[in-house]
Amino acid sequence: MKKIFKTLAGAALAALSLAACSSEPALTLSGLDPQAFVGEKNGKATALYTLTNANGMEVCITNFGGRLVSVMVPDKDGNMVDVILGFDNINDYMTKSSDFGASIGRYANRIGDGKFTLDGVEYQLPINNFNHCLHGGPTGWQYQPYSVVSVDDSHIKLRMDSPDGDNNFPGAVTAFVTYTLTDDNKIDISYEATTDAPTIINMTNHAYFNLAGDPAGHSIVDDVLYLNASAYTPIDATCMTSGEIAPVAGTPFDFTSAHKIGDFIDNRDDIQIANGNGYDHNWVLDTNCDINEVAARVYCEKTGIQLEVYTDEPGIQFYTGNFLDGTVTGKGGVVYKQRSGLCLETQHYPDSPNKPQWPSVVLRPGETYTSHCIYVFEVK
Repeated sequence: MKKIFKTLAGAALAALSLAACSSEPALTLSGLDPQAFVGEKNGKATALYTLTNANGMEVCITNFGGRLVSVMVPDKDGNMVDVILGFDNINDYMTKSSDFGASIGRYANRIGDGKFTLDGVEYQLPINNFNHCLHGGPTGWQYQPYSVVSVDDSHIKLRMDSPDGDNNFPGAVTAFVTYTLTDDNKIDISYEATTDAPTIINMTNHAYFNLAGDPAGHSIVDDVLYLNASAYTPIDATCMTSGEIAPVAGTPFDFTSAHKIGDFIDNRDDIQIANGNGYDHNWVLDTNCDINEVAARVYCEKTGIQLEVYTDEPGIQFYTGNFLDGTVTGKGGVVYKQRSGLCLETQHYPDSPNKPQWPSVVLRPGETYTSHCIYVFEVK
């Protein structure tokens, strides 16, 4: 009888163990635990959402900051690799200052001295980068939860309700970001916004790409870049645009013929390379805001993965992770060192509110701001 009891007890324990395992949430293809993204900030819940397509591609997004958390794409050998930098839990996103994968607002990039004048009224924004306002200020939208409007296996639509005076910007703004994953391995990102009073807006995505899927061992300087731009906007030592639009011909900024990112990135005899500590500049696109014209193309020989960027914006910020310094630990315990990721941020030009000769970023009541960006992944 004692032996039978032990057998029954063992079977019961095994059944309980199996039940416990089956109730545990499954990890994503990229190894993320959805439970690690359950949180709350400013009275809003945070979570992790997973999009998939027919090719097995997976995109994970958190509504905190509207961020891309992981992007799994196939390499030349058919292996799935995660090609963006980020964290594997919501606490790190909330406590470690970063723009990894974020939907930036209200104003992507820098506004000089944090000041701009609109309809005769001067606004002073918070200063959070040198003496400038960067990416909407210290509590920009990347540090706030978006509301989830709708979500399914292929898309997620997020909403940001930004009150009048948010980081001292005028006007109450309602903005939407929609991510759609297509079956031809495109991440389609569309932005919309309206306002109840004149304001400025410039939204973008701030993903850091490492197309090798190996930020610990692969530097983006070995990747090959093409930029469809014959001009760029020079900067000073604080990364602020001067107002000049300069030709790239004959400079380290000429990527009209594709070449390795690292070819000239350490040429500090070039004042612009020195000012940016590498590349951290806005290129003036030759696409005429045509979403069907490729704006940028990056190729990683190690994996054969190619990324193309399409946009209806006039500019793109190419940033080479110059200020990643080994002090931040990301997904999988990987330490992010300088140039372990690159950014291609579609945008209006930095400090456009103070450069009336550049395309306007003013949004008025009754108007709708729109912006469109498509990331296309292929194996070459």
